[in-house]
Amino acid sequence: MPNAYHYTALAGDTFDSIALDFYDKEQKSSVIIQANLQYRKVITFIGGEVLQIPILETEAATTLPPWKQA
Repeated sequence: MPNAYHYTALAGDTFDSIALDFYDKEQKSSVIIQANLQYRKVITFIGGEVLQIPILETEAATTLPPWKQA
């Protein structure tokens, strides 16, 4: 997946906890699930699973005028 981080899950990780770590919002867990459909039924990771974490545009960038967006 282009524009994504590779993350190796730790024992006890959940989609919510990973979303909180990467995006500061547990509600973004659905973004990670959609990028890793093979793990969609996992509640708690056992550790070692390699996940794709999509890189999202920052919300602040979308509120800036076009000439200030980088």
